[in-house]
Amino acid sequence: MNKIQKCLLVLATLIAFPAFAAVNINTASQSELEAVKGLGPAKAKAIIEYREANGNFKHLDELDHVKGFGRASIDKLKGELSVGSEKARN
Repeated sequence: MNKIQKCLLVLATLIAFPAFAAVNINTASQSELEAVKGLGPAKAKAIIEYREANGNFKHLDELDHVKGFGRASIDKLKGELSVGSEKARN
């Protein structure tokens, strides 16, 4: 494989499999939260309001205290959200 082919292969891989970064619910803006599949404007706003009233989340499981979140929705979102530098554990 020549250099051009290798470069094209690397580029194609990067485009096909973009890097994934979990959205930090302690720092994300409304629009950043809304960009997560499964979070609409109401849930994004509820996260921010809860965070402002109660301080930062320590665990994603604390989302069950936020209006509109149940155990099933939290489990679905765990791979997409974080509470800091570490991604949530399933």
